[in-house]
Amino acid sequence: MNDGHSIPQLGFGVFLVEPAETERIVTDALDIGYRHIDTARIYGNEEGVGRALAASRIARDELYVTTKLWNDDQGTQSAFDAFQGSLDRLGLDHVDLYLIHWPVPAQDRYVESWKALEQIRESGRARSIGVSNFMVPHLRRLLDETEVVPAVDQIELHPAHQQPETTAFAAEHGIAIESWGPLGQGKYPLLEFPEVTEAAAAHGKSPAQVVIRWHLQRGFIVFPKSNRRERMAENFDVLDFELSGGEMERITEIERAGRLGPDPARFG
Repeated sequence: MNDGHSIPQLGFGVFLVEPAETERIVTDALDIGYRHIDTARIYGNEEGVGRALAASRIARDELYVTTKLWNDDQGTQSAFDAFQGSLDRLGLDHVDLYLIHWPVPAQDRYVESWKALEQIRESGRARSIGVSNFMVPHLRRLLDETEVVPAVDQIELHPAHQQPETTAFAAEHGIAIESWGPLGQGKYPLLEFPEVTEAAAAHGKSPAQVVIRWHLQRGFIVFPKSNRRERMAENFDVLDFELSGGEMERITEIERAGRLGPDPARFG
């Protein structure tokens, strides 16, 4: 990343994972081989993530943990307090990456919050800091008004919604892109598209594995989620094949600006 730290490109997300199930599910993910876990205060499952990490006995420097500042916690002191709360729930003395979850332009506190994250990074309690759901105007304002360039921008990104303006701006400024909803959240039949199924047949892989591989070859950081161990294992088994240039191009051409989640310009 632009701050000199490395991040596992393939991780595991726990969005919408029930708190009571989180420890079991994250334990399964760690057993399979995932080492990058992405959570957030608003998910309500940081405690379960922390219990799974502690029980795994995996060395801390082999793990990569991300959590996020929720909209109601934006501001200077509230960001400090929220961050400490996340550390306490995770049972950690630092996280590897801390993100502002949404810009919430209507409340106009993301610049103030970012300056708080700069101080958190300086303290060493977050090795890297970044943002989530920030579009070009939000990123440009951070670059103009603060000192630290975000290490990552975690955005909704899947073949039907690739956000080319945001990804191009991020690339220009060395900001890594993380894809959330990488498989389209089941909200459109992505895994039935011939561009995907034909590539899957050619490589002896599932359509989901092909889409995850597309993200990886685009250089995006991706963390598909599943509550089922067999699906977690399938999603992790994507490092032994490579899509051709033509296959990559056909999947990229699925783009249709098909946002499925909230609009960051208005959300919050």
